[in-house]
Amino acid sequence: MCSGCHSALIVALMLSAAGCEREARLFSHPGEKHPESRYEQNAFALSEGKRLYSWFNCDGCHAQGGGDKGPALMDDVWIYGSAPSDIFTSIREGRPNGMPSFAARIPEQQTWEIVAYVRSMSGLASASASPGRNDAIQTREPEQGRSRQRTTPAAVPGTLPR
Repeated sequence: MCSGCHSALIVALMLSAAGCEREARLFSHPGEKHPESRYEQNAFALSEGKRLYSWFNCDGCHAQGGGDKGPALMDDVWIYGSAPSDIFTSIREGRPNGMPSFAARIPEQQTWEIVAYVRSMSGLASASASPGRNDAIQTREPEQGRSRQRTTPAAVPGTLPR
């Protein structure tokens, strides 16, 4: 094999390996710092988060992200914060006035996948990892088609502004 062909083959293999990272299956490691960034950049994690969102009946309160009994997840108003760690805490520990704790029911890794998907609903996750098309049974716009939202904190329910 000529050296030019050999070099081209190596470059092609390196590029194809880099593309696989978008689809790689991720696993949390105990004590890992800031695992949330890994999940938001990964298409498999986002699609799993989308599946788990329905599986754990999150849409029962948050509808398809537009809110119902629970707050909307597609707008720019986040009561407890839009950072991945804030959403993770809301899911794991629950919140007053209706959000139950799911720590005993959802493993940590799956919680991070749901966090990544929830952030993708507002365009806060990586558009390159978000699905470009929607599943046939879903009725909402594909996450990749949504524009990034500016987030603003909201008042905690039951409190009055000062």
